[in-house]
Amino acid sequence: MFSTPIVKDVDYDKVYEPSEDSFCFLDCFEDQKEFLEERLGKKVTPLLVEIGTGSGIITTFLLQNILPDAVYMATDVNPSACTSVLNTVRLNCPQRACLVDSLRMSLVSGVRRNLVDVLVFNPPYVPATEVPKYSQKGDDDSNWLDLALLGGKDGMITTWQVLNDLEEILSSRGVAYILFCARNKPENVAEEMRSRGWRVDIVFKRKAGWEVLSILRFIKV
Repeated sequence: MFSTPIVKDVDYDKVYEPSEDSFCFLDCFEDQKEFLEERLGKKVTPLLVEIGTGSGIITTFLLQNILPDAVYMATDVNPSACTSVLNTVRLNCPQRACLVDSLRMSLVSGVRRNLVDVLVFNPPYVPATEVPKYSQKGDDDSNWLDLALLGGKDGMITTWQVLNDLEEILSSRGVAYILFCARNKPENVAEEMRSRGWRVDIVFKRKAGWEVLSILRFIKV
């Protein structure tokens, strides 16, 4: 069993605190380590992108334990999160911190087409009347935590933005891991994506309090 990264000096009034959904990813990737090693091979250094990195605990865990030689791009609209992921990586993996870059952007808007080998997304999945707006000016926006949690209708508005672009995001060997709660209707999502030519597997599922969380793996057939 791999150790959980240490997270320090993060302003949890602005940055999403590691919670059950974060730890689901850590346990999931411990199980997926062998699959990813076989899928990616060793000929080309893989590019891993995490959308909405928050504290950086997931990117750090992957670098520390799962894909130590990959190149990492951590993206978040929250400038405090962009700083936090780099601090967490440097604290836990000082010798490999050079492999991680943090960019302030919406989803993967600045990533070149078909370059991502592993996409990781813990989206704002809580159903709400709308997706909160955010400021692009600085880190004093009061909506950062709402942005990390609230996903609009069915909690799926932001997630569908990524799913609809997966074909242009992933490389030929690419694989995406995305988290869903039961209210997102993940079975319906999987059925729709399979109809579009994707292989979709539920690779992790856990009851977390009153919620059931699942991680789905997407591979283009």
